[in-house]
Amino acid sequence: MYGFVVYGPRMTTTAADKADKGVGPLLRAWREQRRVSQLELALRADSSARHISFVETGRSRPSEEMVLRLAEHLDVPVRERNALLLAAGYAPHYAETPLDDPALDAVRAGVERLIQGYEPYPALVLDAMYNVLAANRGILMLLDGIPESLLEPPLNAMRLTLHPEGMAPRIRNLREWRGHLLAQMERQIALHRSRPLRELYEEVAAYPVPDTDRGEPLEEAAYFALPMQIEHEGRVLSFISSISTFNTPMDVTVAELAIETFLPADPATVKYLQALMS
Repeated sequence: MYGFVVYGPRMTTTAADKADKGVGPLLRAWREQRRVSQLELALRADSSARHISFVETGRSRPSEEMVLRLAEHLDVPVRERNALLLAAGYAPHYAETPLDDPALDAVRAGVERLIQGYEPYPALVLDAMYNVLAANRGILMLLDGIPESLLEPPLNAMRLTLHPEGMAPRIRNLREWRGHLLAQMERQIALHRSRPLRELYEEVAAYPVPDTDRGEPLEEAAYFALPMQIEHEGRVLSFISSISTFNTPMDVTVAELAIETFLPADPATVKYLQALMS
């Protein structure tokens, strides 16, 4: 699974529906979600509270530059910035280049080198729907014995982790880790307002949770973050998860890529993985 797997659309955008609402209500919704007043947004965007009010009520049509400026100061995701532009009557500003397009060769090659170089520790690449686009041997090792039905494309990290026939029975502190993953998805839903992401959340949140949580006492070195404690061939491995994204992306596809790496949380996990991959 070194090479990237390219699936269909990763996160559907209801741009037409949003355009029907107009840019004003959409900007107001983003401002309220960010808990920013009209005056505060005006100061950030070098505008006036009166102008912001007129834009939100539809009395004034913002320029393309103003839409992008407001979206930047409200930390609106790149995909949603295009939706705001469409709602205001402008063309999308950010391209959405297919992942297998030659224009993204450098991105794919660089990310593949990164996750391969992270071995023997697990690392994978996800899209905005938590579909696995690429993974290294450390991840493949953790997937040993998973039913083929869960490994059919599109391979989804949340389903793999929380499904009762997936990794869930192997995770010793499942209740804690499940809570962490669901909270992460809730933050993404609030950020992206994606119906497919909400449907995925509702699906995995409904999976039954075994009453076999056997969390191990945390090592002092692992106390700085919640580890995932997972059984593998009679051993308990402990990992701390870290997620990286691209800085200042100018493409929707690149903006929605995430690289998740699993840092060993104790010396025993380091020693075991190094011996296993040697």
